[in-house]
Order: sequence, then structure tokens, then C-alpha cells
Amino acid sequence: MSLVRAGRLVLLLLLVRWTWLFLVWPMRQDVIGASFLHLISIPFHEAGHIIFSPLGDLMTAFGGSLAQVLVPIICGVAFLTTSPNPFAAAIMGWWTGQNLSDVAMYIGDSRALNLVLIGGRTGGEVEGHDWEHILQSLGWLHRDAQIAGVVHVAGGALMIAALVWGALLALKKDEPLE
Repeated sequence: MSLVRAGRLVLLLLLVRWTWLFLVWPMRQDVIGASFLHLISIPFHEAGHIIFSPLGDLMTAFGGSLAQVLVPIICGVAFLTTSPNPFAAAIMGWWTGQNLSDVAMYIGDSRALNLVLIGGRTGGEVEGHDWEHILQSLGWLHRDAQIAGVVHVAGGALMIAALVWGALLALKKDEPLE
């Protein structure tokens, strides 16, 4: 077995472990928010607020979560097109699903406002947070748990599909591995 194949399998095992944690203990800040992947995604989330701010108040609030999910999608597309690496694209698919699970946690906190934000205080201690504003503006605040559940299931399904795709690629015998 080549070192690249072995490395890919080790990475997949790590992602399987994270997927398991994120699915068994869904939408918990001490699980999803405590993973180092959350720390990687936060700068993209915050940049999204700035990038989408010219599009108005609602898009400024939504832009954080949108950018957080779009960054791995854009990287995945790059790995499928300009820098062909299907295994890396599968990992980006997993990261997209993980970000959806991260966003689901945020959505699910829209009424409770118990989530600790970047400033170290909860949404209830400050003026609320993005998803409270988004759902309140749309008149959907009462559906925060339902929306969060759908987003979480989509994230979980995407993580599992990406793991299967990545495993098939990693175990494929005829693929040349550099």
C-alpha cells in the first residue's frame, strides 16, 4: 500500500470519527463548536458578512453562514476542474456537510439564544445573533428547530456520501497515486 493511500485512509478514519460525533450528539456547541474545524470555518463565516454586506441587512446576516458553506464547495469545484483531485473534492464535500451541521447548531439556537458567540457572550446577552435576525425577518422564528433539523440531516447525509466517495477513491486499485 502506498503512503498516499494509507494517508487517505487515515484521514477518512478521522473524518468517520468526527461524523459519528456530529451525528450522535447533534447541534451541541461542546461537540461541533469545540472541533478545530469550527475554528477554521469561523473566519470564512465572518468574511461572508463583509462580502455580502452590499446586498442589504438580511444578506449581511445570511452571508456569514452562506460563505462558510460556499468556501468548501468552491474548493471542491476547483479540485474537480482546474486542479483535478477527486479525493480532495470528496473531502471538500465532507467539509461542506460539516459546515451545514455547524450552521444547523446556529439555526437551532435562534429562539433560545444560548449559543456562545465569538465575543464570549451568548446571543441572549447581546442583541441576538444572525439566525435569530434572519428567521425573525422572514417570520419563521417559530420554525427554528425544524429548519435546523433539515439542515443538520442534509449535512449528515453529505458527510456520509463524501466519506463513501472518498473511500471508493482511496481503495480504487487502478488510480495512480502520486
